Formats: sequence, C-alpha cells, structure tokens
Amino acid sequence: MANRHVVVLGGTGFVGRHLVARLLEGGDRVTVLSRGVDPSKRGLKPRGASLIEGDVGDANFLAAVLDDADAAINLTGILNEKGDRGDGFERVFVGITSSLIEAMERMGVRRLLQMSALNAGRGESHYLQARGRAEQRVRASGLDWTLFRPSVIAGPGDGLFCRFDQLLRMAPVLPIGRADAKFQPVWVGDVVDAFVRALDEPRSIRETYDLVGPDVMTLAQIVRVAARARGRHRAVIGLPLALGRLQANVGEWLPGKPISRDNWRSLQLDSVSFEDGLRRLGIPATPVEPKVAQFLNG
Repeated sequence: MANRHVVVLGGTGFVGRHLVARLLEGGDRVTVLSRGVDPSKRGLKPRGASLIEGDVGDANFLAAVLDDADAAINLTGILNEKGDRGDGFERVFVGITSSLIEAMERMGVRRLLQMSALNAGRGESHYLQARGRAEQRVRASGLDWTLFRPSVIAGPGDGLFCRFDQLLRMAPVLPIGRADAKFQPVWVGDVVDAFVRALDEPRSIRETYDLVGPDVMTLAQIVRVAARARGRHRAVIGLPLALGRLQANVGEWLPGKPISRDNWRSLQLDSVSFEDGLRRLGIPATPVEPKVAQFLNG
C-alpha cells in the first residue's frame, strides 16, 4: 500500500530499529511511539521516522496518535523486571496490548501485528505467562491481527550473543545453568522480513507464526559461538540444577542483571519449534552462526 501510515510501539528497541528502517525504505510513513528514549540513544532512530513519547499504556494517548493510521505494530517488551511478582511483565505485555486494542477499535484501525515469544503461555515464567495473556487479548479482539512467536533473535545489539560477548571479555571460565537448554536463534533480518511480508499479505490475518532459525543450539553452544567469533578460548561449565538456580538468584542483583529468577524459569522450556513460520511466509531461514562474527566484529 503506497503512503501507508504505520504506528510502531517499541520502535526504538533492538528489532524495532531494524523494522522501522525497512518500512521507511519501502515508502511507508512511520510513527514510533516510546515510553521514553535514553538521550544517548536518540540517534539510533532511523532518519525519516516520527518519534512521539508518551504513556503507551494510555488508550487515549494511543487513540490520538492512531487517528490516521493504517496499521499498528506492537514490539513493546522487557526481559527483566524489578522484584519477582510479575507486575512489570503484566503491565508491559498485557496492559499495553489491552490499551492498544481499545484504541484501535475506537479509531477503526484494524490491522495489528503483535510480537510475542515461543512458549508464550507455557511454564511458570512470569514473562511467558504474561506473553500468553497478551496473545489471548489479541485473539479475542475483532482486529485483523497477526502474531509472531520468535525464539531468541540474533543480530547487532541483541540480548544474547552480544550479552555473552560482554561476559566473555572478563571471564576465562563461564559457568552457566541449563547449559543444555535448546534454542533456534533466528536472524533479525528474517524477523523483519516476516513482519513486512505479513503486513502486505491478507492471508496472514488471524495467523500465528513461529519464527525460528535453521539450527538448534544449546545454551553452551551459543556461548561457544560467541567466543569463537572473537577468537577467544573460553571454558563453558554446565552447572547442576541447584547451582544454576542459585546463580539466577544472585545474578539478578548484579550490574546489568545477566540472569534473573524469571529467566531461569523460562530456561526450563526449550525454545524450539517444528512449525516453520518463515517458510510459510516464503522466507528462507538465515543460518545465524556465520553472521555472529560479522556483527560482533563489525
């Protein structure tokens, strides 16, 4: 659709910056909504997009911005929260999604693309449970929705390979809990392609797409890939269950919160899928490992 106006919530985040740039390249008019942007990161917003800061949990604020929108994309998310009650996840995932649905229905904007996660609604993690409740709100709406459930997403500035890269700078030995947990890292460019194609594909309406890469990796393998990409030789030691849980309890009090109790609960479920959403959208999955050295050394 020419001159389409797309409103993106969470457009200043990792996936958002890549997606907004792609939408602009395709000729869309893009408005990025944010709860607030770190002044040092304002330059990361792709040139050409409008940025509006405000309470993205307020349906009235959202309705005003959606006045002439053709579609909304919800990428808002957090990986950790203060405390361990789940309030932060509930507010960000369920609260903002509910307000967005209310605003879209009020303004007659029907097209919604919603980011979720593999295993949403499963297990004991507050993160995954809140993701699942947000999905329920989307499915129960009268909107033309599409849901995306990626495994961990890899790319420049990600929270996986880049995070381990930072840890590996200082640690000659890295002990990790659930070293055998399985993931299917998906390339951020493929995730962006999925959103863009779904936006243009009516058959994607009311569909859910699991977004996974071609290779299954354990957590230990992911750490080793990050180390090799920098030419580092690091020992990765898998911790027994009790020590892994203890590591998570301690980790959420450390600077940067490398792991939390809720991360630990999420790790109890393998983040893999037999359902290939990229293939359904006509997107060949990109092998992630060859890309890691490029963006870590770029």
